[in-house]
Amino acid sequence: MSKAEQTEQVRAGQGFIAALDQSGGSTPKALRLYGIEEDAYGSDEEMFDLVHDMRTRIAQAPAFTGDKVLGAILFEMTMDREMGGKPSAQYLWEERRVVPFLKVDKGLADEADGVQLMKPIPDLDSLLGRANDAGIFGTKMRSVINAASQSGIAAVVDQQFEIGNIILDHGLVPIIEPEVTISIQDKAEAETILCDEIAKHLDTLPEGREVMLKLTLPETANHYKPLVDHPRVLRVVALSGGYSRDEANDRLSKNTGMIASFSRALTEGLSAQQSDAEFNDTIAASIDSIHRASVSG
Repeated sequence: MSKAEQTEQVRAGQGFIAALDQSGGSTPKALRLYGIEEDAYGSDEEMFDLVHDMRTRIAQAPAFTGDKVLGAILFEMTMDREMGGKPSAQYLWEERRVVPFLKVDKGLADEADGVQLMKPIPDLDSLLGRANDAGIFGTKMRSVINAASQSGIAAVVDQQFEIGNIILDHGLVPIIEPEVTISIQDKAEAETILCDEIAKHLDTLPEGREVMLKLTLPETANHYKPLVDHPRVLRVVALSGGYSRDEANDRLSKNTGMIASFSRALTEGLSAQQSDAEFNDTIAASIDSIHRASVSG
């Protein structure tokens, strides 16, 4: 597996990153949107089997290839399972030419100072070792910003880069994701603080160290362009954050150099009850629309 080949695809590829990393907390909702109610499974194990079936169905769809889907973010249990008779990360790269990433955070701490930091990640070193063994290229970790709090946002970015440097030490590329909640009144102000805080940290990274950024689509188009152009940034991807696919695509198309990393907006309209032909047509249309928005900026 060529790391250089994967790096080039992530850096320069004309496409987007699929987020297939729903965790324990968000899986019931993802399954419900997919047409599977909570009474259809009796345990967490059955629930994760069902969501793995959904992710596998997406990954095996004819349109889900590296031509338009540059990478995919996996949940830890997905990395530990198989798709098409191969370990998931290996299947994605070898069969679909899709670069595999791994969600490594353990969820969010309670809100304080207008933000939610990440919970501690006690087994991070061993998880990163397993990720390397599995052929994972990079990682993703999410914090949340609920107010334009200078000290809160600084704490979020400090924590993200502190853990990001550990991930870089393991030879993996971290996707740093400080999500700004789309419904807050002071979203634009929070985005200004966030851009400045991220830039400060990027400026301290030594040559040869690159990170990716996953950011909420901003109120002002091209607000994050200085980060897109920063020499320590491999790629800036956008989260849909609760916007519908149409609105997310519209906002994305106005941000030069940003590409999508959508989860719910990617799977919108998919259903367990669809025939394979219907399912494959729906995911193909979704991939096409997100791809267009990603390359039009």
